[in-house]
Amino acid sequence: MSVAAETLPEVTEACRLTLSGRVQGVGFRPFVYRLARANAIRGWVLNGSGRVEIVAEGMPADLERFCRGLTEDAPPAAKPRLDDRTAIEPRGHRGFEIRASHSTGDSRITVPPDQFACPDCLAEMAEPADRRHAYPFINCTQCGPRYTIIESLPYDRPNTSMAGFELCPACRAEYEDPLDRRFHAQPLACPDCGPGLVWSPAPQASTGEALAACIEALQGGKIVGVRGIGGYHLLCDATDDRVVRRLRNRKQRPDKPLAVMVPECGDDGLEAVRELADPTDEEAELLADPRRPIVLVRGINNSPLSSLIAPGLSEIGFMLPYSPLHHLILTSYGGPLVATSGNNSGEPVLTDIDEAEARLAGIAEAFLHHDRPIVRPADDPVYRRIGQALQPLRLGRGTATLEMELACELPEPVLAAGAFMKTTVDLGDGRRIIVSPHIGDLSTPRSRRVFETVAHDLCSLFDVEPAVTACDAHPDYPSTRWAHRQSRPAQPVYHHHAHASAVYGEFGVEGPLLCLTWDGTGLGPDGSIWGGELLLGTPGNWRRVGTLRPYRLPGGDRAAREGWRAALGLCWEADTRPPTDWSHDLGLLRSAWEKGLNAPLTSSAGRLFDAAAALIGLRATSSFEGHAPMLLEALAASTDRTLDLHLDLRTGPDGLLIIDWADLLPMLIDESLGKAERARTFHAALAHAMADQATRARADGGPDRIGLSGGVFQNRLLTEMLTRRLERRGFEVLLPEAIPLNDAGISFGQVIECAALLTLESNHDR
Repeated sequence: MSVAAETLPEVTEACRLTLSGRVQGVGFRPFVYRLARANAIRGWVLNGSGRVEIVAEGMPADLERFCRGLTEDAPPAAKPRLDDRTAIEPRGHRGFEIRASHSTGDSRITVPPDQFACPDCLAEMAEPADRRHAYPFINCTQCGPRYTIIESLPYDRPNTSMAGFELCPACRAEYEDPLDRRFHAQPLACPDCGPGLVWSPAPQASTGEALAACIEALQGGKIVGVRGIGGYHLLCDATDDRVVRRLRNRKQRPDKPLAVMVPECGDDGLEAVRELADPTDEEAELLADPRRPIVLVRGINNSPLSSLIAPGLSEIGFMLPYSPLHHLILTSYGGPLVATSGNNSGEPVLTDIDEAEARLAGIAEAFLHHDRPIVRPADDPVYRRIGQALQPLRLGRGTATLEMELACELPEPVLAAGAFMKTTVDLGDGRRIIVSPHIGDLSTPRSRRVFETVAHDLCSLFDVEPAVTACDAHPDYPSTRWAHRQSRPAQPVYHHHAHASAVYGEFGVEGPLLCLTWDGTGLGPDGSIWGGELLLGTPGNWRRVGTLRPYRLPGGDRAAREGWRAALGLCWEADTRPPTDWSHDLGLLRSAWEKGLNAPLTSSAGRLFDAAAALIGLRATSSFEGHAPMLLEALAASTDRTLDLHLDLRTGPDGLLIIDWADLLPMLIDESLGKAERARTFHAALAHAMADQATRARADGGPDRIGLSGGVFQNRLLTEMLTRRLERRGFEVLLPEAIPLNDAGISFGQVIECAALLTLESNHDR
């Protein structure tokens, strides 16, 4: 459709415009059409491969207003960037039209993330007279699935999993009308032509009947597997201990926190959240954000939620419904529901109907499926407030793929395979890095299959052929083995170097940076297991200037879940008597430790936290990664009482600044002190020791900027204690806000580090 020529004045100027960024799948072309109509502009707009191209002709003032409006007045989901504006001769266009998409072979492709259900669609869905009343798949150009339904680009309906749903005449008319908000909405559908719901065990039920059966099952205390945008959720009553306990027993998830979805209600949509928790202004804003993440929020006393939602923790992960189906379920149910990932622990969320029925059969007591194919999984993103910043702990549906612009250009395209836990895959090309959604733990065959699919998809969707694959230096990680099987070269990157480079890359740092990289484990250049490091330098040239006093872990990898082993290793190393009530038969274990058998040397900060929880008597074993440290932080945050304890900071023979944890042990074991007081003293002593270590490193010629990276800094109490101390000493503290600082950020850092190594290698060869 084009603007009638007689409505337009004489043309005096013309230009060709190219825009990139998030301009596809967000209603950008119909927006351009309407903007042209409003400003008497002639010409055309079309989608290329990741870009929008425009030819515009009009009077000078109209043309300027049109060009400004392209970025200043763009749709909320769009993030356009004007790459080029070139003056051309007017061609005498008779109107303005939207032309068919074409592929230019340009690598600046952008893949839009999945969008939440917009207010306009929700209003239609709630209107009994509307033809999409109570339709679970309502959407428009401003909302609906994107990343999870795209087969290939450009983003047009034939290239999505909606290709098999032929539009009815009414939907076709909306789809082809540039003035309609559903113009070229690729997931467009209605009850007559679109996807429907399937209730198992009654697959013959209609969509309305299936939805009613699901709600009745939830009200009856059932656990229901519900297929959403990026995969399955397991839903159940979040207020009934018996139901939540049954879910935990069936899923074999005894302690790990469960997310809670609540109805969107009240003036700001958060009335139901405030009945259960006390969100800060920043947390409330993020909960209502179009990304609709899970946000960790402090609970309130006497909450109706089951005490089994997040046992031992003060924070609960809340989210608002983001798909039309979730809105329909939550509105009818009228209360909070557990909405945990439909998967086996650590694996990517399940997406396939048959596989979900088979693998969740022992957990879910019924299923609400739908027949819109999910091309790739996308789990829910998770955020936590640390200081005033909201830190992503996991990227996923609505937040990924995430595109980051770099301060400098990469020498060649790099694919980064990530680490082992919390795995993501990144693709670096030119000045940008594309971050995949959360994949997870690579310990199972399905996780590894999804990992390989995501890696292939990332390159295919963005039409980039990597020259090298960056991977963790640990030779036994599945991601590392996969990288070495590829036809292109593999570039190993040390784990903690990747952590430091992730901070460097996110903030576009110039010059040297100090970086505290504290986490569980990562192979260091010396062959030992690092985990509590202070690095100095730049990507490709990191130098270890500080560490924790090393110790040996009896039982090796088992210590990651059995914190009492780490506690014994510390006690034996420091010649300190363990708690008297420990009744383990330790003879053989002590003998193996003394001989160095299955007792690797480590400077792990993560295991130090596990050990502290065990020595206090809080938790001797963990049922999930980070379990004991999370309980330790929650306990420490429950008091203001802190002992004045300072740890020894000594200089090793090689100049390494070593924090000695030994003085922590008597305090942790001292039962005359309260557990909370001991837990808080542990945090405060480590924060003070890290600040001392950084100050000493700066005195030896280090910079005033310091980054924090690694899973330990997900601990809000520790990070805020440390940040205050560092800032009082004149440091500029860099805490990532776009990229997770746990191992989900490793792949981002691998791209930065790999690029630097390639540049250094190239310069050396000249």
